[in-house]
Amino acid sequence: MILKTFAPAKVNLTLHVTGQRADGYHLLDSLVVFADVGDRITLMPAGQTTLEVTGPKADGVPTDGTNLVLKAAALFDQPVRIVLSKHLPTAAGIGGGSSDAAATVLALAEMTGDTRLPDVTALGADTRVCLMRQAARMSGIGEIVEPAPGLPVLHAVLANPGVDVPTPEVFKALETKQNRPMQKRLPQGMKLPAFVKWLAAQRNDLEAPAIARAPVIGDCLQALGALPDARIARMSGSGATCFALFDIRAQADAAAAALASAQPDWWVQPATLS
Repeated sequence: MILKTFAPAKVNLTLHVTGQRADGYHLLDSLVVFADVGDRITLMPAGQTTLEVTGPKADGVPTDGTNLVLKAAALFDQPVRIVLSKHLPTAAGIGGGSSDAAATVLALAEMTGDTRLPDVTALGADTRVCLMRQAARMSGIGEIVEPAPGLPVLHAVLANPGVDVPTPEVFKALETKQNRPMQKRLPQGMKLPAFVKWLAAQRNDLEAPAIARAPVIGDCLQALGALPDARIARMSGSGATCFALFDIRAQADAAAAALASAQPDWWVQPATLS
C-alpha cells in the first residue's frame, strides 16, 4: 500500500494572546483556515521507519528524530518509508511542520485501520487544529479546537520574505500578554466585505514584536497591502509569512505574479483559504 497525502498551509486570520499559564505556555484565541498550497507526503510500509525530504524547500529540513513527521510516525506500530516533498517555508507561521505531522497521523491511521487517533499533544500546539483541516477556532494552548462554519471563501496572496523569526523570541518580546479574546460568537454567513470589516477589528498580537525583531515583515505587510484590489494584509502566526485577501482568485493570481516579480527572493503564492 502506498498512500499520498496533502499537508495544507495553516493561516491564522487572527491571533489574540489572552494570557500566560504558570508553566510558561501562552493562551491563545485564533481563527484558523487552511490553504490549497502545502507539502506532500508519501508513505509506504517498510522494514524500518525512514524519512526522505525532497522539494523546493527541502534545504535545512532535518531527517532525524527531531522532525515532527517521524515523531508522528512513532505514534503507530507500523514502520514506514516516508517521502516529504517540502513546498512550504519552515518556521514561517503557517504550521508547515505541524501540518506535515497531522497529515502523517491521518495517513497512518488509514494505513493501519486505527479508528481512534493518538494523542498528538507532544507534536506541538498547532497539530490538533491541523488534524481538522478546515476553518476552526483554536484556543487554550492549542488543545481546544472548534469548527468555525459559515466563513466566506477567501482568496489570498501568501508572502514570506525569508527571514527567520523564532517563535519563543516573538512571544518573549510581547509586552502585554493579557489581551482581549475574540467575541464568543464568530461571524457566520457574512459576505466578504462584511467579513473583512469584522476581521479588521481583530488582531494578531504577535505582529508588532515580530516586526520589531525583523523589520522586513513590516515591508512585506506594506507590499501586500499596496497590491491592487487587496482588502486587508496581516501576519500569520508568529511570522514571517503574511497574507492579503482579495475578492476573487483571479485578483490574487495577478497580485501574486506582480509581487513575485518585484520581490524575486520572497516566497510568494496565491491561495484559496477555507
